[in-house]
Amino acid sequence: MSEETGNVARNHLRAYIDRIERLEEEKAALMEDIREIYAEAKGTGFDPKIMRQVIRIRKMEPDQRQEQEYILDTYLSALGMLKNLDLDDKVDNSLMEVDLDLK
Repeated sequence: MSEETGNVARNHLRAYIDRIERLEEEKAALMEDIREIYAEAKGTGFDPKIMRQVIRIRKMEPDQRQEQEYILDTYLSALGMLKNLDLDDKVDNSLMEVDLDLK
């Protein structure tokens, strides 16, 4: 590799590193802003842990969320942690929803 090629590669590498470092700084600033919003929400009586769950759930696709909720309900029911849950009815309702979506 010639010296000129080495300099070009070094300059490209330095530019990439600089861009990544700038983005990391921006990301840190954004994360601090998000922490402040959670603290503000907590100060007005909201639960930040639950808010994080809501945000995670909102990012999910509806079918993925429904599947996860069904599995959670199944596990909780198996452990006796859910009262008055008839899984057969839940499966029937889910099948009806799928049938309606297909129409």
